[in-house]
Amino acid sequence: MELLLQKERELVLKHCRKMIEEKLTTGSGGNVSIFNREKNLVAVSPGSMDYFEIGAEDVMIVSPEGQVVDGYNSPSSETQFHLALYQHRKDVNAVIHSHSVFATAISCLRQEIPPLHYLVGLIGDKIPVTDYATFATKELADNIVKGIGSSNAALLANHGAVSVGPDIETCFIIAEHVELLAQMYIYAKSIGSPVLLDADEMARLQAKFKQYIFKPKDETK
Repeated sequence: MELLLQKERELVLKHCRKMIEEKLTTGSGGNVSIFNREKNLVAVSPGSMDYFEIGAEDVMIVSPEGQVVDGYNSPSSETQFHLALYQHRKDVNAVIHSHSVFATAISCLRQEIPPLHYLVGLIGDKIPVTDYATFATKELADNIVKGIGSSNAALLANHGAVSVGPDIETCFIIAEHVELLAQMYIYAKSIGSPVLLDADEMARLQAKFKQYIFKPKDETK
């Protein structure tokens, strides 16, 4: 018998495991969700479970208000900020929260990542950093919504990073690039002051990424 949101559950689990494999988090850290707007339901990773020891049936289904609709586990403790992002960003259908080393290191300095490389345009005109709040709180959810603005990712002060996208595959690409750009920034700062791209160039880059990365997918293929 097919699970409710079977495809989304499988994709959530797949990308939780990819986070571990790509060293974007460790253990059961980080969390992933997908919003099926047609069914108005969210598939979200369960809390405190080994991603390689669970199946799609362990991924939780919740309403946009956070009520459990299907599943026997507890949703991720950070479900609240996933739902807040879906409420405030109608262009977002997937969220990935990671604890990758370089991005988290910069978040502990409470610094944003400036436009030192053209790939920053995949995220926005920079990678912002949110104000700090205790994990699994409404304050954290509010800070993330405010801090990320219209960007596709943000650093969470003294915590990690969050990435958003129109689908889970694009969202994961963004999460990987946040860590890559964080590593570039740390290395560049260690030997000097990186030359930053100007606002006009960043606007051009964002337009190009919208054309090539964020263009609507052909579901018939």
